[in-house]
Amino acid sequence: MRKLTDFEKQVIEQKGTERPYSGEYYQHDVKGVYCCKKCDAPLYRSESKFNAHCGWPAFDDEISGAVKRNIDADGRRVEIVCAECEGHLGHVFEGEFLTPKNVRHCVNSVSMVFKSALEVVAPVKKTELATFGGGCFWCTEAIFSTLEGVNSVVSGYAGGSATDANYRAVCSGMTSHAEVVHIEFDPDVISYESLLAVFWQSHDPTTLNRQGNDSGPQYRSVVFIHSDKQAESVNAMINTLTKACVWQDPIVTEVAAFDGFYPAEDYHNDYFELNGEQPYCKIVVKPKVDKVKALFAELLKSN
Repeated sequence: MRKLTDFEKQVIEQKGTERPYSGEYYQHDVKGVYCCKKCDAPLYRSESKFNAHCGWPAFDDEISGAVKRNIDADGRRVEIVCAECEGHLGHVFEGEFLTPKNVRHCVNSVSMVFKSALEVVAPVKKTELATFGGGCFWCTEAIFSTLEGVNSVVSGYAGGSATDANYRAVCSGMTSHAEVVHIEFDPDVISYESLLAVFWQSHDPTTLNRQGNDSGPQYRSVVFIHSDKQAESVNAMINTLTKACVWQDPIVTEVAAFDGFYPAEDYHNDYFELNGEQPYCKIVVKPKVDKVKALFAELLKSN
């Protein structure tokens, strides 16, 4: 939130009004976006601004979802506020026929800050990747797909070459691949360490080349790392779990450098979601999903 001057507080927080014809944006005509002075949220595009000869900046449209309307204290006018911080902007009027849209947002200049077209750059969405193998990827995909902050989960193969990265070859156990999920996530919403915590709880990391009735090197427990930071996190967590004796048997999870991912055949993706009534999904996959969802809810509470 931006620190406001006394006058800005009077208008934005105490619902005051600046003098007509006094605001810096009354006759302002530059390409760009008008943003909330208090929280910087985008409010109006310059294309929506017009001269209403009223003494204040006027707009006949707002950026979708940016402005909220309230009945004013006098019970007659409609107040407009920033939808993000509820800072007072001004009032909205309809039926004046000043533009084809027949609406006028009468806004205090002091409630806004202008950003030119050169300054307005779409924020780059920050994402990272994680690649885990913990048995059948039907189970693993279903588990990670439920987590907030996970943008996508794709089933596939890693640890081998492109020539034999297909289900039939991998199931033979004669390739170097593991069945994995390739996860794109937002680190501002969910951390890599949280994903690791879910990974450890979603399978048994002490059984070599096996998960339940599924056996073979393709079902091995493995983390493919994408950075030095991820390597540090994985090894630190293995050390912590080992010292805490979480499992009676030693952890056999492989930690390997990521060297490529090969998406599985289309029918494998969203398998649990599309085939939830099948016996394997009901008996094997669903209990794992429910368990991890409950554990992750507790993890969020503790954070």
